[in-house]
Amino acid sequence: QVQLVESGGGLVQPGGSLRLSCAASGRAFSFYAMGWYRQAPGKQRELVAVMTSGGSTDYADSVKGRFTISRDNAKKAVYLQMNSLKPEDTAVYYCNAARSSSRYEYDYWGQGTQVTVSS
Repeated sequence: QVQLVESGGGLVQPGGSLRLSCAASGRAFSFYAMGWYRQAPGKQRELVAVMTSGGSTDYADSVKGRFTISRDNAKKAVYLQMNSLKPEDTAVYYCNAARSSSRYEYDYWGQGTQVTVSS
């Protein structure tokens, strides 16, 4: 079992920056792929960025070059540095931990943190 708690959201002006944090508790954090997703009002939840247990990363096209995902396995934490924020980045951002094999599949979510980009 993994519990995830996000923090760092808030109101920021266009062009500004925010850093989201996700603190995890539970076992085997380093074996999980960690991701950030977001959901805007009236839209489906979408992948923003993901980092595998091996350190590989992938980003949504809309955030490439502006957002950076990182993780600290010793602290059981994952971060999302968001720069050059745009109004269309406004959403609830969720932290996700995922791990699977042929015998099991684990998928955990945090409660979300609101990010609002507005002047």
